[in-house]
Amino acid sequence: MEDTSLDNGQLKKGRRYANSGQVGTITVSPGRIAATVYSPEDTYEAVVHVDQLSDDDWRRFHEQVAARAGHIAALLDGEMPHKLVEAASDAGVTLLPGIGDLDPSCTCDAWELPCLHAAALCYQVAWLLDADPFVLLLLRGRTREALLDELQASSAQPVEVGVAVTDVLAGTPGDLPEPPELPARVGLDELAVAGIEPPGDVGPQVLQLLVLDAARRARSILNALLRGTAEPRPLDEWQDAVRLATDFPQLVPALTESTGRNLAPGIQAWQYGGAPGLDVLEHTWTPDPAELNRARTELLAADDDLTISTSANQLTLGADTQLRLDRDGRWHPYRLVDEVWIPAGAPSRDPLVVEW
Repeated sequence: MEDTSLDNGQLKKGRRYANSGQVGTITVSPGRIAATVYSPEDTYEAVVHVDQLSDDDWRRFHEQVAARAGHIAALLDGEMPHKLVEAASDAGVTLLPGIGDLDPSCTCDAWELPCLHAAALCYQVAWLLDADPFVLLLLRGRTREALLDELQASSAQPVEVGVAVTDVLAGTPGDLPEPPELPARVGLDELAVAGIEPPGDVGPQVLQLLVLDAARRARSILNALLRGTAEPRPLDEWQDAVRLATDFPQLVPALTESTGRNLAPGIQAWQYGGAPGLDVLEHTWTPDPAELNRARTELLAADDDLTISTSANQLTLGADTQLRLDRDGRWHPYRLVDEVWIPAGAPSRDPLVVEW
């Protein structure tokens, strides 16, 4: 929408309408989004049409999903893998609307395409997609239920395999073993550590915590392997110390002594944003200037009086507010307290909907 609009003024007004709650209940159906938009002078009905995918597009989409077991597992579990959009694009299936794919209309008498009311609707739907990516598939022509039914039906069909593979699996052609179920989560009180001499002055309670932590990390890696998603990123010694201190406050005194550093700021950053949150607390980096300019434009569109200064991956808003971009494309909010910048909320990919 922003790439094709001829009037940025309408986009700015539309974003303000979206931010101020002037967009009513949004109706999403295959190929169509609609809502009532409330203006001071009247109410208007805004509609945006998007082409639905063809049957051939959906066939190729299913093939891409079936190509990776992790995609099927994630979708059946109600999650939309971000890499699936890229995989579908590689197969010639465009899930995300591109230039010229949006056809807006409105009951107002404005001539711009989109008018501010249709723009407000588009911004709200974009934020809705962040919360529930399945809305994108509905917009392209498949309800969540229909898609999951199709995937379940296709995954239940026999899979033809070669004789050599079936010999190895010791089964008949078409029979593949079910993937193993993940072990149930356990709590600290369920762990029994016996017959192990703790090193040095590490007591049984600390040893239990470390065993529990190792089990949790092993489970996350196993989960990633079964789903075909990325494994947890490796951590250096300091990052791992912050992670442990966040998960197990009982270890904070010992970790503070062993690292010789104040863990409190790192714990706060980790609680909000994990390893990327800790990284933006302690380091700066140089992102794509277009990413910073885009965020700056969106912020100014929402508030013309805002003063914004840029440094590396940081946007400073006014005197005591800051947004820091991590390497995964998320914005982390910061506040200046007693001349120290501290993490102030959870990160978001949209700089305007960051939680403070």
